[in-house]
Amino acid sequence: MTIRTQEEIVTRVWALRANRGDVFGFREEVLVEALDLDHARQVITPRHPVEWAQRVDHETYARGYLDFAVGKILDHRGNSASRSVDKLSELAWLLGRDDIVAAMDHAGYPMYGAPKVRAFADGFGWPFLDGDDGLALARMADGQQCDPQGCERGCAD
Repeated sequence: MTIRTQEEIVTRVWALRANRGDVFGFREEVLVEALDLDHARQVITPRHPVEWAQRVDHETYARGYLDFAVGKILDHRGNSASRSVDKLSELAWLLGRDDIVAAMDHAGYPMYGAPKVRAFADGFGWPFLDGDDGLALARMADGQQCDPQGCERGCAD
């Protein structure tokens, strides 16, 4: 997969800051970890940990983070699921997949962002509906509550 250039990443960090498009810094966190030390120094702020580490394998990270995001959706974790959607969108951008970013932007955000996370997984051709919770996740990605008999954890039609 093609990763964005260091200059493109720095420019995106500054654009996120200027547009206040990343209030909590979740997107920026993904980007800063993709920078080499010289470029990271251009954007590191007190928001970032003192010990900075560069991430090299963004595809493996994205695959693992997809699993994490699915877990947050199934656990009905609103804030964590929202953070996951932001990070996955930024990972898609970082990996040069503007088509996936557009698909995620186009998908709605019902059911803890499940449609957006499905757009991410489908765009990369990665599994989305694995395991015993596949039916619940499929329903949520279609904007329905996880259980047709009713959800005790908070999702609703």
